[in-house]
Amino acid sequence: MPRFHIPSGVWNPDRLVLDSVESHHAFDVLRLKPGDRATVFDGEGTEAEVEILKRGKTGAELRKISVQKTAPLKCRITLAQAVPKGKNMDLIIEKATELGVAGIVPLLSERTVVRGSEGDHIRKRAKWQRVAVEACKQCGQNFLPQVAEPCTPKDFFARGDRFDLTFVASLQSDARPFKDILAESAANRPASVLILVGPEGDFTPAEISLAKSHGCRPVTLGPIILRTETAAIYCVSVLNHELQERGK
Repeated sequence: MPRFHIPSGVWNPDRLVLDSVESHHAFDVLRLKPGDRATVFDGEGTEAEVEILKRGKTGAELRKISVQKTAPLKCRITLAQAVPKGKNMDLIIEKATELGVAGIVPLLSERTVVRGSEGDHIRKRAKWQRVAVEACKQCGQNFLPQVAEPCTPKDFFARGDRFDLTFVASLQSDARPFKDILAESAANRPASVLILVGPEGDFTPAEISLAKSHGCRPVTLGPIILRTETAAIYCVSVLNHELQERGK
């Protein structure tokens, strides 16, 4: 069944409406018509089966048939990812969304090739958030990860976000395997985890030191040096496998 997103801020249980973007997808791309059924979700765990009523100038009106709530995952995983060149960030966001991350922070590290103005950052964030929405629609994920505006590692840590466990993928000699660190914290299952993944060539020593000073534990991803997009998917997959299960 086709899936569409209605943001929680405009989700009205008495009157569900698709915006112009989702309406275009429904009518012009998927060729749906009044009377067809679809699924809508708010990105915060609520999903509804609906019937499409009609298309208006600003969107499409829907009739609610049933509503259900999806329990959140036990652990909120945040991926802080150095922005790679090309369209690889789109791939990372898509796969991280499929793997259930709660947040994605694009990092402008010293070795990040792609830069830009504040306006560029705002536009990129909006584009990447849309990639996350499309991934949720495709894979049946009812929790939409929030993509932050690109920032430097220093600015990110200055925000003061708190996590139960924090990691930084590292090529340095003091990096340890995920399984060893997670085994040490097995008695206190974390409710929130942060993983930093650097650009091609890794974070600089200064950036690794900054991460360590904020409690990040260096983790090795094995004997083979991975591309940054592979490293991101690997890290989130390991954390997802080891820490996640639906709440009850």
